Amino acid sequence: MKTKCWDIGDFELLGIKREPGKPAAAIMARGGRYAGTASITLTNGLRERLWKRVKQARAAKPAQRVPSAFADDVEWVKPGITGRVKFLRGEHTLRHATLQDFKEGT
Repeated sequence: MKTKCWDIGDFELLGIKREPGKPAAAIMARGGRYAGTASITLTNGLRERLWKRVKQARAAKPAQRVPSAFADDVEWVKPGITGRVKFLRGEHTLRHATLQDFKEGT
């Protein structure tokens, strides 16, 4: 029998990637290292609050090693936004991850 074990943890938001026809993806880091992406599954109110925060905190590409696939169409943000992410346990990078909530400040 195969079962999936989920975990929830806090990750730093590095940026948001939006592509037409696809859900927005949050690019996340943990401990100063790239951790993967998480689909944004926030309620409308939280999503609007996140978009405002991202707009205010725009920045250059972070110093962390981020895959080159994120070179275009990413809204990079300054440090300070922490996201609560639900993800599949036991992987080196985020897998089947969703952004559940976020908080501002470190």
